[in-house]
Amino acid sequence: MSTSDLYLDEKELDSIGLTPEHEEIIKATLPLVGSKINEITPIFYSRMFEAHPELIADTFNRGNQKQGAQQRALAASVATFATMLVDPEAPAPVNLLSRIGHKHVSLGITKDQYQIVHDNLFAAIVEVLGEDVVTPDVAAAWDSVYWLMADVLTDFEYDLYRSARVEPGDVFRATTVVDRRDLPGDIVHFTVRAAEGSADLPGHLPGQYVSVGARLPDGARQLRQYSLVRGGSAAGELSFAVKRIRATESAPEGEVSNWLGENVQVGDSLEVTLPSGDLVLDTQATNPVVLISAGIGVTPMLGMLDSLAASGSARTVVALHADDSAEVDAFGAARTGYAAGLAEGSAITWYGTGTPDAELQGEVREGLMDLSAVELPEGASVYICGSNGFLQFIRTQLDERGVAAADVHYELFAPNDWLLDA
Repeated sequence: MSTSDLYLDEKELDSIGLTPEHEEIIKATLPLVGSKINEITPIFYSRMFEAHPELIADTFNRGNQKQGAQQRALAASVATFATMLVDPEAPAPVNLLSRIGHKHVSLGITKDQYQIVHDNLFAAIVEVLGEDVVTPDVAAAWDSVYWLMADVLTDFEYDLYRSARVEPGDVFRATTVVDRRDLPGDIVHFTVRAAEGSADLPGHLPGQYVSVGARLPDGARQLRQYSLVRGGSAAGELSFAVKRIRATESAPEGEVSNWLGENVQVGDSLEVTLPSGDLVLDTQATNPVVLISAGIGVTPMLGMLDSLAASGSARTVVALHADDSAEVDAFGAARTGYAAGLAEGSAITWYGTGTPDAELQGEVREGLMDLSAVELPEGASVYICGSNGFLQFIRTQLDERGVAAADVHYELFAPNDWLLDA
């Protein structure tokens, strides 16, 4: 698959629209629906999981459902799409739809599941707003919004399946763990190969991720996404890093990450999907690259740096990373080593505390990442990965530096990343 296959074409959105009657209804009811999102979504998911318990067991992230994050993300995506249809000034949510499409492909989502979502979502809307509000005309208008969005997504997702040369939904592969390394910062690095008798795992593009399935003690197969830490030009092996998530006052422990860290050893079997994701380094470009990450958000950047190093790239590359302390920067030596080995590479690392590893290269600074004192090359493609708060913190700094939004590409390890384009 080439990078040109990864993105939804904005022209696909130019040709869709509502009838004048439906457009007026959506304009009139969008504020009401938006104000009731937090009431609609819990009822929607409750109804859907009661009717289809296999979805919460095997497809949806149970941890995110408990916190409501996934619910808000889905609702916001529908509202954003509706806004685009009725507001000529609203930007086309191309990035939002592309990210949703890639996530769906990594989960093996197929067209029939859109009908399940539709039926339960609209039942929840009627339950919250009442049949006196959701008249047949109102229902028909919102039905049009939903299926327009669903058609855009399924067309894009089926294009991704075709590019991967698989049937829709056929993304799960049986693999065997061939290497496990326990690293600082509660991180475990796994490498897998195709199970004996299976076809080799495919190559991937630098920056992509896989979904990993964990068969938990209660029988559920929970899926989580983990970025691939190698460049991916060669087929055969996939390497990814898992950070254990400890429980806090506001969030539960990581159900899958902790299970993987505590149970999976070399020789064990794992279910892994084909690579997906659109935060991908354009390997054909020659402009400068700025890689910005925090914590475990460094993992897709490692794949990009590995690719740049393997090709002997002459591009100007600036690798910027922040971590709570030097002791938890598990990939510090690898990240800065890649950058130092490039003809025009450099690295700066920010630590809150701690003494840098002796193998760390480049400059080390204290405190929070501050781009005001960093020389950013003109015309660079900027890639960011980290938490929601980190992304917004960095995007504000990039705006202040005059970096064009079109040059900034990002990934968050959180379900509500789609809200950031709204």
